Amino acid sequence: MSEKKNSLIILKSTLGRLPSYYCEVENRLARGEEYVSSTTIADSLGLNPVQVRKDLAGISSEPGRPKLGFRVDRLFEDLKSFLGYNFYDEAVLVGVGALGHVLMQYGGFNSYGLGIVAGFDREPHDKKVAGKPVLPIDQLPSFLKMTQIVIGIIAVPAPEAQNVADLLVKSGIKAIWNFAPTSLNLPDNILVKNENLAASLAALTTELRRRKS
Repeated sequence: MSEKKNSLIILKSTLGRLPSYYCEVENRLARGEEYVSSTTIADSLGLNPVQVRKDLAGISSEPGRPKLGFRVDRLFEDLKSFLGYNFYDEAVLVGVGALGHVLMQYGGFNSYGLGIVAGFDREPHDKKVAGKPVLPIDQLPSFLKMTQIVIGIIAVPAPEAQNVADLLVKSGIKAIWNFAPTSLNLPDNILVKNENLAASLAALTTELRRRKS
């Protein structure tokens, strides 16, 4: 089996858990901890220790030490590299309403290698948000052509999302982070990650009611 195929298998099986490991290890690094075991990470995150051990073995550049675990600084760098957080990508955001404002103001994206450089809206009410320009939507194609940005974030109401996505793709966007509560019909070569806040809330409240019953 090729190295490339191995990497794809690791990616599919662990990618959903790796960001949680990253945050956990980052916090331990900030506290000055030198070593951490997969069991300790599993206990902190409420996960299966065997699964965590397998995940970390697949991405760590050096094995854990008996009775000590992984070097925190080395594991942090391995996770950061695997997740691509040591690279920096720029993105544009479409839909500068309440949610769009929050996303543009959130500085934490920089720690994960993403920077929102501009917002676009049908009727901009602000010229800037967090020091970033907010421009009319009709300027989006020329802006993307000039900057060569390939990541777009959608934060518009559901009925507008497909038209916005089509415009982004037509303007050269290759990856879309979709916060609109709707599915998008896009070409197969466009990467899409959907963040359905309503679905997440429904799952949370359903589980809460189940535990109360």
